[in-house]
Amino acid sequence: MKFYIGDVVRLKKQHPCGSYEWEVMRVGADFRIKCLGCGRVVMLSRPKFEKSVKQIVSQPGGEGGEV
Repeated sequence: MKFYIGDVVRLKKQHPCGSYEWEVMRVGADFRIKCLGCGRVVMLSRPKFEKSVKQIVSQPGGEGGEV
């Protein structure tokens, strides 16, 4: 699966604020994602992030920060 900066993804587990949707802010060996419910920013390793993604909700760009 390819991820781009600005993608909105739905994770398998719910964040404590109640939201399932996160925005991808950085891609590479690590991912920085921002909760769309409360604004919390989290860094995850690539394997952990890819394992926890359920689906890509929207892909605004599709070019640029791909890895």
